[in-house]
Amino acid sequence: MKKIREHHNLTSQYSIPEYINLLVTHSAHLYRSSPLLEKACQYVWNAQDVESELPGSLDVALLLGQLSADETTIIVCLLSDSRLRGAEFHKVIASEFSDEVLQMVKGLEKLHGFKAGKSDGHEQSERLRRMLLAMVDDVRVVLIKLAYRVQRLRELAKADAEIQKAVASESLEIFAPIANRLGVGQLKWELEDLSFRYLQPETYKRIAKMLEEKRSGRESYIRLVVTKIDTLLKSSDIDARIYGRPKHIYSIWSKMTHKNKQFSELFDMLAIRITVSTITECYTALGLIHGRWHYIANEFDDYIANTKENGYQSLHTAVYGPEGKPVEIQIRTKAMHEFAEFGVAAHWRYKERTKQDEVLEKTIHSIRRLLETPENDDEEFLASFKTELFSDRVFVLSPDGKVIDLPQGATPLDFAYAIHTEVGHRCRGAKVNGQIVPLTTRLQNGVQVEILTTSHASPSRDWLNPNLGYLTSSKARSKIKAWFRQQDYEQNVIDGKTAIDRELKRMHISNPDTQKSITHFKVNSDKEWQAKVGRGDITARQLASGLNQIYFDDPVQALPQKPRPKKTGSNNQSINVCGVGNLLTYMANCCKPVPGDEIIGFITRGKGVAVHRKDCINILNLEEDKQKRLVSVEWANHENQTFAITLAIEAVDRTGLLKDITSILSDLKVNVLGIQTLSNIDTALADMQIMLEIEDLEQLQKVSDKIMQLPNVLKVYRQRA
Repeated sequence: MKKIREHHNLTSQYSIPEYINLLVTHSAHLYRSSPLLEKACQYVWNAQDVESELPGSLDVALLLGQLSADETTIIVCLLSDSRLRGAEFHKVIASEFSDEVLQMVKGLEKLHGFKAGKSDGHEQSERLRRMLLAMVDDVRVVLIKLAYRVQRLRELAKADAEIQKAVASESLEIFAPIANRLGVGQLKWELEDLSFRYLQPETYKRIAKMLEEKRSGRESYIRLVVTKIDTLLKSSDIDARIYGRPKHIYSIWSKMTHKNKQFSELFDMLAIRITVSTITECYTALGLIHGRWHYIANEFDDYIANTKENGYQSLHTAVYGPEGKPVEIQIRTKAMHEFAEFGVAAHWRYKERTKQDEVLEKTIHSIRRLLETPENDDEEFLASFKTELFSDRVFVLSPDGKVIDLPQGATPLDFAYAIHTEVGHRCRGAKVNGQIVPLTTRLQNGVQVEILTTSHASPSRDWLNPNLGYLTSSKARSKIKAWFRQQDYEQNVIDGKTAIDRELKRMHISNPDTQKSITHFKVNSDKEWQAKVGRGDITARQLASGLNQIYFDDPVQALPQKPRPKKTGSNNQSINVCGVGNLLTYMANCCKPVPGDEIIGFITRGKGVAVHRKDCINILNLEEDKQKRLVSVEWANHENQTFAITLAIEAVDRTGLLKDITSILSDLKVNVLGIQTLSNIDTALADMQIMLEIEDLEQLQKVSDKIMQLPNVLKVYRQRA
């Protein structure tokens, strides 16, 4: 964004002719001025007050010019200035410009009508609907709105703290995902970074400081890598532009958070971008680089063959470069790079049909489907926006070879509802590549899915419980809720009462206060409450959360902010074995891992857990039968607050029950402090008390729900103090 930023708020230094020349000179698309463009600039210029700064639309127009926006888009941006709005000016636009310009100005004014600040779910939903409707009518209107939002964030330091957080939060939740979906990478990065700066200022400053501290060494190393790659490619007659890729603070924080990595572990701290002329040269360059340096497993993505939903194309890889340091490399053609930076902003530059046309059509089609969500279901609409339209996608095959597009993390049940609503309602099992799998299985790209059905529709209420992992798609969840709403009222009451009783039993609440529940859930009677639960109007998560608030004044009791208690038998207190306590750990001599390395544990015979680096040669060459003894380990983080609770479990005793429970805890990365079990031979019942460290109530709910799904488990509840 350097070229865009360098003229930010500099328009007051210029006259109209100088400004127009500046706009044309620094635009990626405007080759000369036009009478209409000059006229629009003149209207904005005349509208300013004598002692005020110039209207922001002039700076926004400069930004749009840098994004390859067409002349009409820039004219609409100028004419939408807040000082020019009104019915009288609409008449001026109609007489002196085109009807297309007038309609776009009116559409943009509707979007400007909402003011960022505290708003309920309905207002946020309505704002988002208007944004998406504008995208369906003319996507350029939303492009202008995105540019205005960037301008707003740039000047946000002047606002009070409450407005700063409201504008930044909305920008991160709505505007940045839309910019990403339209493929406008330059706007996306600035929206995210500026929003993050106001939402988490201390974290932003900390990462910025770490980047600055390492800048000199990083730039020196990148120059070395660029020189070596340039020599390598020239030896094969490949003319390429090679340079260090800019770092974006929000994306760094996201990777540190979602991948649970330290700052020093991220490959793209040392990042190179290569642009070449043809696709063939992309793959040739990739082969030369992989032949020169050892590539890092699981860090290669081919987005040329598997284009992202927003049209993004590039080869991504990571290698151990000079001095053994990991380097992330992106390889793309010049056209792919332009598309990655400008997205649909550059759509109107071309007369012939291009890849961008296909992406734009798919985007508009997706938006139309999203807008089919009932207007009175704001929660479902906002959830659909986050999971359906703006997430990464997976592509799977039906038995007849049809490609089905699903959200990342989709399950066979999501697939069933994507095929047809009735197939989803009657789903009872699934096969992936011919093998029967659980309905909670996460689908991968390219697998073939077959749904096993019954003759009658009977969705399960467990499918709606997000903690159980049956569904990722909000659209599928909406279809299930609609099915329950259509059922007989009395049946809904019965189903709801069953669900409530089961939840009360799970929480070990023997004498529920019905009046408290009626008040909390804002219903008029016990029967209405049960019917709402039965129809799905009150979800499983809302029910559990509400009951926790009613019956547990302090749902989780916080532990003091201090290091974890010393584990008996552990030689190294910097290591946690995920899901298991009281295990001896030691650092393997072969690779000598240090804090910051990616690590994995190997269960030895009699010596405890040996901690290795993940790229250790002994781990990479481990025999297949010994790979079962690998366990997840992590560096201890003494900064994160945890909570100690005791979970009570009642079950019919069976072989492997404890193993199944500890497996769930390990998968969810829950630390176990202690376990007590008591089996009654006469009744064949088992009672367990497991002391856990949890992060929050939501994690506790997920643990309880997962364990409750195990065979023979009768009750799972938090033991009261």
